[in-house]
Amino acid sequence: MNYCSHCGSARLVLKVPAGDCLPRYVCEDCHTIYYQNPKIVTGCIPEWEDKILLCKRAIEPRYGLWTLPAGFMENKETLEQAAKRETWEEAKANVNQLSLYTVFSLPHISQVYIMFRASLGDLTFAPGYESLEVQLFTQDEIPWENLAFPVIHRTLTYYFQDRAKGEFSLHLEQIVPA
Repeated sequence: MNYCSHCGSARLVLKVPAGDCLPRYVCEDCHTIYYQNPKIVTGCIPEWEDKILLCKRAIEPRYGLWTLPAGFMENKETLEQAAKRETWEEAKANVNQLSLYTVFSLPHISQVYIMFRASLGDLTFAPGYESLEVQLFTQDEIPWENLAFPVIHRTLTYYFQDRAKGEFSLHLEQIVPA
């Protein structure tokens, strides 16, 4: 940070504010404290019979690779609203019956991924502006070697394992780089 967004001062310092235990950027002029917190990424596993909907990314990072529809939560949204919005933005698909499925903490990049199982409302879907292509896949058709992110690979692995058992449970996990 170079300037205080509250008063415009360039006198920002990284220090532990009184009553805190972690270093934060603090404006030396107006004393505003800037808290930097993890970002929440949320999305869906859109289900239709024995298939799920994946999106081929039209943006970086990981352009051209496959992912589940997901993205950053916006202010004033619930988790479910954000997951539905991201599915609409990326796949032009309507989902319902959302059920919390995976929660992954990625402390090395300050993100938390929260994924839901969801039913496709119908077979109307198309690439949104962040997708090159959207397609339904059976388990055997999943492009495992071309998935964009480890979180997506792990989510899909859990999904197909749970589906084979006939019982879906909540998965809570931390992902750390190898």
